Amino acid sequence: MTTLKGDHIYLRALEPEDLEFIHEIENDQSIWDISNTITPYSKFLIKQYLENAHKDIFEVKQLRLMICDKSDATMGLIDLFDFDVSNKRAGVGILIKDVKNRQQGFGKEALKLLIDYCKSHLDLHQLYCNISEDNNHSLKLFKNQGFQVIGLKKDWNYRHGSYVNEYLLQLIFN
Repeated sequence: MTTLKGDHIYLRALEPEDLEFIHEIENDQSIWDISNTITPYSKFLIKQYLENAHKDIFEVKQLRLMICDKSDATMGLIDLFDFDVSNKRAGVGILIKDVKNRQQGFGKEALKLLIDYCKSHLDLHQLYCNISEDNNHSLKLFKNQGFQVIGLKKDWNYRHGSYVNEYLLQLIFN
């Protein structure tokens, strides 16, 4: 896969040097609610994951790309998951690691690059995402890229002693 370039950021494949960055993200308890993570990941497991990151999306049913700025600093991750070639769809998730880099347009540009890649290279018909009802910034990001709320999953996730609703959003390509 070649690098996907935008005006301010680019998306690239995972590299062995991404071990520390991914380890920090996967073990950051403040974002576990977003990723539905409940246990820490060891560097050993992440290293194994990186060693297999070269495998084709058609084989492993997922694709993780690094979001980098023009100075080559890694800012976050964008993922395709549950890749379903038969039905031409995949789930998408995105994370900009540092709060100071959020709401600066980087996530918007990364999502647009990924959407274009899914249409032109993967021949997908649709993308979907799941966003907590209280995650207003992510809801705005995805809606602004054409995703539509198609349902509300009541009491979907149990967090900090109470249930939280989650929206299902979908983008169907013409």
